[in-house]
Amino acid sequence: MSRSSTYLDTAAHPVVAIVAGVDRDVERGEDILMLGYGLVLMAPIFAPIAPPRVLLPLMALAFVVSVCVARGNFLGIRDKLAAAMAALDGRHDASPLRPLTEIFAEHPKASLSEGFNPLKNWQRTAKSILGAMLINPLWMPIFYALGLQFAEEKQLSLLNRAVIEAEEKSARWR
Repeated sequence: MSRSSTYLDTAAHPVVAIVAGVDRDVERGEDILMLGYGLVLMAPIFAPIAPPRVLLPLMALAFVVSVCVARGNFLGIRDKLAAAMAALDGRHDASPLRPLTEIFAEHPKASLSEGFNPLKNWQRTAKSILGAMLINPLWMPIFYALGLQFAEEKQLSLLNRAVIEAEEKSARWR
């Protein structure tokens, strides 16, 4: 599966092509996060053959990899959108793209290095410790990574809403 480096490679109106490209990439990001959830939900299949000291870190690792790849996808969308908007050069009305640019101006609020630092995220750390005390202390990293997964999912959800808004605004060019 080849990935395009720009959103302006279709014959449609440039703004419509940009919105469609962002929509495809947002779906890819959602698929990445769902793969992380799916891998963790498949963990009980391996419970009879893998001890918890092996299986639980792998579950946390699945979330961590999913979060990192989803963030890379999110930042890739931002870069491709900026390149496509620069290529428009004012020849076309880019006002339907404003909801997308507003999302990228606000998000991501914190880098992944801050997200993975439990000392900078007291609330997520406290919730993870509480959940670990209720279930099993080995679950603390899983709960912490799950919190990161939720944050990435929230960003993609906001971006998806912005795409829907941009699609509605650019409907006149279809």
